Amino acid sequence: MALISYDQPDRFVVGTIGEPGQREFYLQASTGNRITTVGVEKTQVTVLVDRVNDLLDEFAAGLASEQAAQAYQDDAPLSTPVDEEFRVGTMGLSWEPRTLSLVLELHAVGDAFDTVDIEELADADDLSDDPATDPLQLVLRVTLPAAMARAFARRGLRVIAAGRPQCPFCAGPIDPNGHICPRANGYRR
Repeated sequence: MALISYDQPDRFVVGTIGEPGQREFYLQASTGNRITTVGVEKTQVTVLVDRVNDLLDEFAAGLASEQAAQAYQDDAPLSTPVDEEFRVGTMGLSWEPRTLSLVLELHAVGDAFDTVDIEELADADDLSDDPATDPLQLVLRVTLPAAMARAFARRGLRVIAAGRPQCPFCAGPIDPNGHICPRANGYRR
């Protein structure tokens, strides 16, 4: 497995490149001069932000308060150049009670994480360190303190909201020229 790991990075943010309707979404982790950028879909960011907030509300409400998250607030753009390591397919999220940290694992699209029987992997004696033969190929693992995770989620909400407005009738995105609303029998809104 090719594991890219960040334990309490200097920065972990979601950001976009492009205009609303044409935006590409990225997650970026960095420590010092080391930067890792992975591509994600808007729906993945939405789900991730919701789950991070839910997990923090359940396990770390006091640790991840608004005041604590302010120390990690980051409104700066993505670091450039934006070189995508891989596109994210499967995401995993867990809480580490010993360190009071959130652990996020992002698996590349096309790796075998979804199709491999984890119990079979655990029983295998001859797992290779060769990424060409290892079924779990690319993984970005980021460990965040609770307040930093809350700041990440808050930024994610702002990034999502900065897109095109939703039609109040069909919930579809409204372009600057309007859109043809199916709920309004095809009339332009």
